[in-house]
Amino acid sequence: MAEGAYIGAIDQGTTSTRFMVYNSKAHIVASHQVEFTQIMPEAGWVEHDPMEILDTVRVCMEETLKKVGPEVIAGLRGIGITNQRETTVVWSKSSGRPLHNAIVWMDVRSAPICRRLEAELTGGARHFVATAGLPISTYFSATKLLWLMDSVPLVREAIDRGDALFGTIDSWLIWNLTGGARGGLHLTDCSNAARTLLMDLKSLQWHRPTLESLGIPLALLPRIISNSEVMGAVAAGWPAAGVPLAGCLGDQHAATLGQQCKKGHAKSTYGTGCFILLNTGDEIVPSEHGLLTTVGFKLGREAPTNYALEGSIAIAGAAVQWLRDNLQLISKASDTEALAASVPDTGGLYFVPAFGGLFAPWWRDDARGVLVGISRFTGKAHVARATLESMCFQARAVLTAMKSDMKSRHKAGDEEFLLRVDGGASANNLLMQLQADILGAAVLRPADIETTALGAAYAAGLAVGVWTEEQIFEDNHEFAKPTTFTPQIDEESRERRYKSWNLAVERYVSQSDVPLLLPCTYRAPIVLHRGDKPQSSHSRTFEEKKAAGDNLSGLLPTCSCCCNPASQLTRKK
Repeated sequence: MAEGAYIGAIDQGTTSTRFMVYNSKAHIVASHQVEFTQIMPEAGWVEHDPMEILDTVRVCMEETLKKVGPEVIAGLRGIGITNQRETTVVWSKSSGRPLHNAIVWMDVRSAPICRRLEAELTGGARHFVATAGLPISTYFSATKLLWLMDSVPLVREAIDRGDALFGTIDSWLIWNLTGGARGGLHLTDCSNAARTLLMDLKSLQWHRPTLESLGIPLALLPRIISNSEVMGAVAAGWPAAGVPLAGCLGDQHAATLGQQCKKGHAKSTYGTGCFILLNTGDEIVPSEHGLLTTVGFKLGREAPTNYALEGSIAIAGAAVQWLRDNLQLISKASDTEALAASVPDTGGLYFVPAFGGLFAPWWRDDARGVLVGISRFTGKAHVARATLESMCFQARAVLTAMKSDMKSRHKAGDEEFLLRVDGGASANNLLMQLQADILGAAVLRPADIETTALGAAYAAGLAVGVWTEEQIFEDNHEFAKPTTFTPQIDEESRERRYKSWNLAVERYVSQSDVPLLLPCTYRAPIVLHRGDKPQSSHSRTFEEKKAAGDNLSGLLPTCSCCCNPASQLTRKK
């Protein structure tokens, strides 16, 4: 390790931006964080202002460097970048201005484009799996770019005159940090490029047949580089001007590196969403169980590529934000733990937080959220606890799929499937205990839960000689003394709860016409309604009526003991 050397890390996330400075022992010296605006012009649409993101990066760098002494600034050897993935920006090469707000990864406006591609292309939703490892989905950048090309005249005009540049957030930051319209570098790294649908996983280059089939010009796209190499220096006018930009990874790939995940190791990052990656080494493992095949990381131009299986969960911490901002059940996110811990269980309540569809392993962008098991007994503490459990149930579904994929490939993997966790929500001890209970496996939380920024620092430090690859993976700086959570419930309880949650997904969310708020799971008599008019009443449960073959089309069930029919809503495709 290079004593007296420091590394910076820009961590540009979905709701906030941070800049952190690490010393040669990978300990944080100083940091600063700024939240930014979430723009939601329509239901299911989520945007960010790219210029506001740039401003937050500048402020975070300035404020962090104010907190350190001149010897730290003088010893700053390199800066790494990690970013929210898939979020799509198109900007003018000549003016440097964005041509539209950034379309965020969770945005679903491109659903009609996805349906059209599925109908037109051989193999339907799996058309690009063989090359890109990804299904057709609103999640990935290509469908967002196609929407911009089809729907925003400024974008189409700029493309036609050769003045448009496309990139994910990493590209936008690199281009601006290295000079912008005055010579900025148009680059992306292989982990971010792997999230576009447009990159060939084997060659780590843009797949020209895909570009041609979608009508996307190659000149629009950035050049793909590895995750650990010197790109250029921070331009004059920025804080830390002259310091090399030396590493770049998508946030989940950075966390995988920050957790020092070797082949067979899995990590789960709990942030706005929840993202689980399993390092599969140098082998590309196609998924047969609804997961993504992606790049893990490539630590240098000539270094081997580590690939990964990934399960992406759209809504995790965002569900807690919903409790705070929409339902106003809590005043701040950290209140969730105490509120949820005030009850011993959810009282039979299950929550599927499909606010913008479900990602892995279901891939249903038409799914919507559902609370199952509401009764007069249900209180806000039960809703809070069900929200935490919803993250854990989704994580188990992903890890079950990972085990199945590895078993089908006759790969040993991480046999005990110890789950390494990180991200802001992993600080919630109750959430981590629930995760261990629902998985039936140990959950290991490192001392530094913000491993995303640490991974970006590792990549940059490796490129400029602060660390060697052996030191990154063997010294176990922050992971030497993890907090370990072990299962505290029996197998029967675990399986019963998981089965009940899966029923909520399979029987309700996957149907084309379902209640958003379902009646209690107790065996109370039910009333069936069309609109707000009762049609029949019977002592049988709704499930019993379904099993008996009753015609329930268009009928809305409510329990006779506690539900208000007028407040129930149905969803139509």
